[in-house]
Amino acid sequence: MTKMRNKGMEGQYAPLSYALLKSPAWRSLSGNAVRLFLELHTRYHGTNNGSVRLSFEEASKALGIGKATVQRAFKELQAKGFLVLVNEGNWYNRRAHEWRITYKPGNEGGRRQTPTNDWRRWQPSKKTYRGSRSERDAPSVVPPQN
Repeated sequence: MTKMRNKGMEGQYAPLSYALLKSPAWRSLSGNAVRLFLELHTRYHGTNNGSVRLSFEEASKALGIGKATVQRAFKELQAKGFLVLVNEGNWYNRRAHEWRITYKPGNEGGRRQTPTNDWRRWQPSKKTYRGSRSERDAPSVVPPQN
């Protein structure tokens, strides 16, 4: 009986290429941004890219995190090139934002579009140096003082 109930879910999956998983953009994502991305991906069914809907409230409930955290995660996914906001939602009309996942083909305006893969162009703003500042700036050998 359980097998029958889950049959519709067995065919659904979210393939993520090694290029995406090893990219600087993906590796720099926060855990909440990754979770949000995967939740948003569950709303993608192959032909609705450009109109994938997920509200802040729905995401907050599904992921068990606050709306402010959801908002930061959405901003992070946009900034790093994984999502594009296609149509802004409206709280008063109870419409969620509509998103395009950039590594999937789009369907904006009824025409099939190739993936833009904007995440490939993202680079960290500057290299973070691990260690103390004095280690980096000081010469390797201290000259003797007389």
